[in-house]
Amino acid sequence: MIQYHSYAPAEGHRLAHDPLNAIIAPRPIGWISTVSDAGARNLAPYSFFNLFNYSPPIIGFASVGWKDTVANAKSTGEFVWNLATDSVGEKMNATSAALPADTDEFEHAGLTALDSELVRPARVAESPVTFECLVTDTFQLRSAAGESVDTWMVLGEVVKVHISTELLGDDLVYDTARAQPLLRAGGRGDYFLPSNEHHRYMERPKPLSR
Repeated sequence: MIQYHSYAPAEGHRLAHDPLNAIIAPRPIGWISTVSDAGARNLAPYSFFNLFNYSPPIIGFASVGWKDTVANAKSTGEFVWNLATDSVGEKMNATSAALPADTDEFEHAGLTALDSELVRPARVAESPVTFECLVTDTFQLRSAAGESVDTWMVLGEVVKVHISTELLGDDLVYDTARAQPLLRAGGRGDYFLPSNEHHRYMERPKPLSR
């Protein structure tokens, strides 16, 4: 029999650290670039990020607190997702700093801004994969009791995909492990990387015949 440590989050976890973001892990990084109405560039990473629909492709990120990224995305209706890889991990982390609204995180982190094709926000030239997105929805999260939570969700449809050809094999299949995407885990700054040594394939069950 499994023995459990059980708790109600509202009453505290009674552990050394809150395990929630270590349990729901690892998570891809939402490295989001936006631009303000005045043209100021912004770049910030979000660990509450994922893919939510396949066709059309819709991705989303949640911001704890109303921040420049959310304000820009809501105002302009556009954002870009940039794949945060191990090779640019330190620069990605540098863009998480709390900086004045008029500070250009591209310049702050020593990153190159690359023009997008369909949207105004720039892409990170050092990132091997980028998605240009149009905002489909922004909303504030609520608790089960209906109370507003100081977290904002932004969803966007991917309208243009850019993939480095180095990540496409001879069979034109995207190589996830070769890209070395940083995956956020628990703690103050814990990350993981995918590995082909831990690659496991499971075929979906076939529909039952009637």
